[in-house]
Amino acid sequence: MNKVINIDPEIMSGTPVFNDTRVPIKNLFDYIETGEPLENFLDDFPSVTKEQAIFVWELSESLCS
Repeated sequence: MNKVINIDPEIMSGTPVFNDTRVPIKNLFDYIETGEPLENFLDDFPSVTKEQAIFVWELSESLCS
C-alpha cells in the first residue's frame, strides 16, 4: 500500500491527514469513539478509501496493544 498518512506543514498546518486528502486522521477516531460505523465515515469523507481507513485503524490497534 502506498503512503496512507501525510504530515505536511503546507496541508492543514501539519495535522496528520489521509494521503491525497485534507481529511484529518483524527476524524476517523472521532467517528469510532462515538460508535459510528465505518461506512458512515466513508460516506461523509468519500476522498478516503476504505483500505486507508482500515489500515489506520489496524495500525492504531497494534500500537495500543
